[in-house]
Amino acid sequence: MAIIATRIDGRLVHGQVANLWTTKLQATRILVVDDKVSQSAIEKSGLRMAAPTSVRLSVLPIKTAGEHILAHKYDSQKVFIVAKTPAPLLELVKMGVPIDEINVGNMSQTDETRSITRSVNVVDEDVKNFEELDKLGVHLINQMAPGDTPVEFMPLLKK
Repeated sequence: MAIIATRIDGRLVHGQVANLWTTKLQATRILVVDDKVSQSAIEKSGLRMAAPTSVRLSVLPIKTAGEHILAHKYDSQKVFIVAKTPAPLLELVKMGVPIDEINVGNMSQTDETRSITRSVNVVDEDVKNFEELDKLGVHLINQMAPGDTPVEFMPLLKK
């Protein structure tokens, strides 16, 4: 299968994703899955500037991303999926996209969130989505940078 890694990162494509993770994974395509961002020319332009020139970038709505993956459009590539929250990834899994593991890297703090780790902040909907992903058999880890030791994510939610 083309999917080599899946990460939640509120910043989507930035230094860590563009340089550290993409290089470590040897990804050939970053697939940003986000309904709102995919409709914004300005946001897509910013993501294109942040992405390494050696890597293809797709910024797609959830349904289109799932359809492309399930139609084997990326089978010859090493795809690194990135989303801001667990919601789009849960939708992909429900569509039948084979996501075995999600790295919960960075979810920004807002007035509505509560802190799970130094870099992961959630609202109740996120917690429900993580619990559902877990029930569906998706392994959830927390790992900021490739050199960090991965930590099991679900116990962090219960603290």
